[in-house]
Amino acid sequence: MARVVGLGPDALRRSNLSTVLRLLHGEGRATRAELTALTGLNRSTVAALVRELNDHGLVTEGDAVATGAPGRPSPMVSVRTDRVAVLAVDIKVDSIAVATMTLGGTRLGQQRVRRDRHDTTVDATLDVLEELARDSLDALPRRQRLIGIGIAVAGLVRHPDGMVDLGPNLGWSQVPIGELLKARLRRRVPVTVGNDGDTGALAERVHGAGRGVEHLIYLSGEVGVGGGIISSGRPLTGSMGYAGEVGHVTIDADGDRCGCGNTGCWELLIGERAVLRATGRLGDGGQDALTEMLLAAGDGEPEARRGLAEIGRWTGIGLASLVNLFDPQRIVLGGLHAELHPFLVDAATSELRSRSLVATRSGAEIVPAAFGIDSSLVGAGEAALQPLLDDPTGTSAPAPSMPAHALG
Repeated sequence: MARVVGLGPDALRRSNLSTVLRLLHGEGRATRAELTALTGLNRSTVAALVRELNDHGLVTEGDAVATGAPGRPSPMVSVRTDRVAVLAVDIKVDSIAVATMTLGGTRLGQQRVRRDRHDTTVDATLDVLEELARDSLDALPRRQRLIGIGIAVAGLVRHPDGMVDLGPNLGWSQVPIGELLKARLRRRVPVTVGNDGDTGALAERVHGAGRGVEHLIYLSGEVGVGGGIISSGRPLTGSMGYAGEVGHVTIDADGDRCGCGNTGCWELLIGERAVLRATGRLGDGGQDALTEMLLAAGDGEPEARRGLAEIGRWTGIGLASLVNLFDPQRIVLGGLHAELHPFLVDAATSELRSRSLVATRSGAEIVPAAFGIDSSLVGAGEAALQPLLDDPTGTSAPAPSMPAHALG
């Protein structure tokens, strides 16, 4: 990673601090020698940056470690997990989760509760969130400073103001969820709101199955299907933040009507209800039916295996278009589809290879998400940490919704 040029001394120093902290955040720890090699900065500059980050309580130095290279052993530098924290929130149709997180992607505590998918009103959601969030924040040590709140939500999130413009499967429209939660918690910290597909992609890119990958497609299913795109190491979010709504791409022009108002959406073919129907279950069976079906598929039930292969076929058909458009290095399946991965990957890969001009040449592979159902939760925390990672001195102004920062 090359040093940034063309900046004034203060801006250059902050940029270099950001570079070093981001590297340590992604790796957890590194020697000074490794930081020197990765940043392209000289040894004395790296030493000064590490000292300043230490002064801010963000990193700590341990004993020197022999690297095998000529010269003196190099001190090991690690992020501190006991000084700053963010509150991460994940709002799904079937569940709500809250976690406290800190540097290095460390989760200090986490709770996920199931809920009635027929009672997803804003007030009901806020009641659950407030209780979970207060419990999590009360459990933080006194010296752990809360610096932000990140929210992932299954819906269209408008970037300029963090408004949930539309959440079809939640029944939401024009909901300022960030401001509403902030008012409930009475915390004077910035709130970042992002679509669950975008935050899931962010988590997998920085700490998960897409770590080190510059071009990534993230696909995740629950009741609906969403996605996120990482291009050249940056989230591809569009002009207003609506990019990545892959579940509502038309795959079957003569298909059924979707809750979004369109017909033949991809989520009608690979979402939860489609999975249950294809495997011989009731489409509205919910999480209990999915759990039973996955156990049956693992035991080799023919109907379940055949149905999941059909879901894999439709998954591959949709992915073929995305791969032609974005030319990813890797495709990460999250949420429900991470659980389905062993049963659908062969059919999906076969369909993808036969239908995509790019897939046969790029070698893009389909892998399960490292964080499973929690990818969007981890990504919400990651998004809330971005202002600190951008400017460890604390002088940058945070955005109200998920920013398109560089992730490298």
